[in-house]
Amino acid sequence: MTTLTQHGFAALAGRFLIGALALVALLLMGVGIAQSGEIVPSLGITKSVDEGTESKLYAGLAFRGAIFPMVKSEIGIAYRDESRLDDNLNVRMWPVTASLLLTPLPMLYAGGGVGWYYTTFDYNEVLPFQDTTKQKFGVHLGGGLGVPLGPVLGLDLQGRYVFFDKVGSPLPPQSFNPDYRTTSLGLAIKF
Repeated sequence: MTTLTQHGFAALAGRFLIGALALVALLLMGVGIAQSGEIVPSLGITKSVDEGTESKLYAGLAFRGAIFPMVKSEIGIAYRDESRLDDNLNVRMWPVTASLLLTPLPMLYAGGGVGWYYTTFDYNEVLPFQDTTKQKFGVHLGGGLGVPLGPVLGLDLQGRYVFFDKVGSPLPPQSFNPDYRTTSLGLAIKF
């Protein structure tokens, strides 16, 4: 019996995520002919669930399309950063996510998905630790409200919670919870 190493699991998760993103992209291209999609640039606030961290601004861009009545798909990318461990560690993250959204009412949606998180751990320069970059896999849940402003524009208010495994650190307390939540306001542009 072979054991799946951490590197092997990361490679497997990366392949799964690439496959899922490719599937969602193909679905979006297929439904683009029949139904409209939207591009949603957004700005928001992100906050770690650990106490003592500050809320920070972040930016994102999402592409959405209807798959079935009351079901949308979304592919998104964002940038966020946060200070950790008494400002001795800056965590920069570029999430690429794929989501399925249920739309029971035209203005409301809720759903979840998976993401690939390219993460850089940048230690304070006075510390003897080398900066590292890792690729992480995460899961998210959330929902939102879309308010039409006309036939091709709308406001999009969204909240999301992102789940990860704990992250180890050479600094005390030796690990921290990287989970975070976001709230964003975007401009939905229909095409």
